[in-house]
Amino acid sequence: MATEMKAAPPLGSAPPTPSDDSEAERLREENKRLREENERLLSQVHSVQSAQVPGLYSAPAVRTPSLQQLSRIAAKFNLDLDEAELQEFQHAMKRPLASYQRLDKLVEPLPPVKWPRTPGWRPQPAENPHNAWYWRTEITGAHSGKLHGKTVAIKDTVAVAGVPMMNGSRVLEGYVPEYDATIITRILDAGGIIKGKAVCEDMCKSPSSYTAATGPIENAHVSGRSSGGSSSGSAALLALGEVDLAIGGDQGGSIRIPAAWSGVVGHKPTYGLVPYTGCVSVETTLDHVGPMARTVEDVAIMLEVLSGYDNGLDPRQAPNISVQNYTSQLTGDLSGIRVGLLKEGFGLETSEADVDDMVREAAYSLTTVGAVVEEVSVPMHYDGCHLWNTVAIEGTLETMVKGHGLGVGWKGFYPTSMLEALARGFKSRASDTSHTLKLLMLFGEYMRETYGGRYYAKGQNLSRVLTHAYNNALQNCDVMVLPTVPFKATEIPDQDVSIKEFCQPGIKVVANTCPFNLTGHPAISINAGFSQGLPVGMMIVGRHFDDVTVLKVAYAYEKIRDGK
Repeated sequence: MATEMKAAPPLGSAPPTPSDDSEAERLREENKRLREENERLLSQVHSVQSAQVPGLYSAPAVRTPSLQQLSRIAAKFNLDLDEAELQEFQHAMKRPLASYQRLDKLVEPLPPVKWPRTPGWRPQPAENPHNAWYWRTEITGAHSGKLHGKTVAIKDTVAVAGVPMMNGSRVLEGYVPEYDATIITRILDAGGIIKGKAVCEDMCKSPSSYTAATGPIENAHVSGRSSGGSSSGSAALLALGEVDLAIGGDQGGSIRIPAAWSGVVGHKPTYGLVPYTGCVSVETTLDHVGPMARTVEDVAIMLEVLSGYDNGLDPRQAPNISVQNYTSQLTGDLSGIRVGLLKEGFGLETSEADVDDMVREAAYSLTTVGAVVEEVSVPMHYDGCHLWNTVAIEGTLETMVKGHGLGVGWKGFYPTSMLEALARGFKSRASDTSHTLKLLMLFGEYMRETYGGRYYAKGQNLSRVLTHAYNNALQNCDVMVLPTVPFKATEIPDQDVSIKEFCQPGIKVVANTCPFNLTGHPAISINAGFSQGLPVGMMIVGRHFDDVTVLKVAYAYEKIRDGK
């Protein structure tokens, strides 16, 4: 007989002392909700327990390993065991196997699917000329709210219950989640209309827009050029005017790069401000998800809806996250704001002079609305991409590839159906992935096998030093400004491109964006103008959880730009 489960207290620190009646009422309602949720989970477990009929055959969920399997595993761990010893270990596994069999019988909790919908449809080429849609839907939520009437595209790394999810890869093709990511519920609760899933790059491992299994996504402004990635479809759909808002994901620049190359606005929030619950993880310490739109105000409104604590389901979040009213502070007045031009973000080996000049001009235009603009220096910025590379390569291998989009060692919501789909997909269709992902798997495994994770650990340790360096610079200015990408959108390669050429753009594109994934600072990309018909992005970076100042500066520039 299983021991009766007891309701656990909510995760996090002790609740604050209520300062007024409304706060006390809110806490009572939250405690009531937690009690009801615990009772619901207990009833699910008890119903499964009562359904078991003792003595009748029930197919085992987990098989006892064969001696051949144990011998192979022993060799992997350099264990010298003879057959008799392996048999004894095989027998000793009966007790832990019983726990796995029991666990399989229990019903696990899932995030709620609050709003009804149909599965939608795969768009025909005629209704998808830029190849930016993976799947089309028409999911409506509340009849009022901050996003009422706004149409939204969702990057196809975010789960929408009942709607196919591919993550740009043959590895996940055919998977349909049974849960909504937390941000999906928040969008629908706020009155947004989800118009479909936007194509993203193959497992989100490219800053360009030609690695998705469904084909390339051309730039909305110049055909044959990249839209930027990995949130390539989200940016293209915004630039084409097909939706009002979009969701992007960002582990190395994947919101900001496509925003820059497509001429829209994309905001990577402070790490943990927006819950990542229900999205495919690339690397837990780099994962960000955030809003994209054509205007800063729409991005700010969407950030108000998306941000906030997710009751312990996302390990990236601290329980004391506060949600601000960002839009109320978008005034266009920057009196007293200090803007630092990050010296090391300009004049790189790959920088184009027109990009550098345009971003500098855009930054200095902020002086007309009260800002003070001066140069700041963070020499370690040059090393940011190298630190990020070590963390991203080995961390992605362990989290997304070997950890099947989840990894281990954290508390929160583990989407087991997605994990199983990725586990099967990497076994059966790994050869169908992009060259960039194959490069990561080959090189990442070589580094893990040969050097045992030393460089991943060192990269994580040095990321604290990089964070401190940026924080020091931000004591002398309120935001830092630099080009989002040092150069304009590149050409999409031909069909016969070599593996070397296919993989070449990566680190050059993310040189300015990826360091801020390591450090978690908020960063927005806004269009600073066009050169040779192609958009140029200006990135504005702020202090942790001071997203509001980043948005204020971006909004002020937008008004200056559009007023010319």
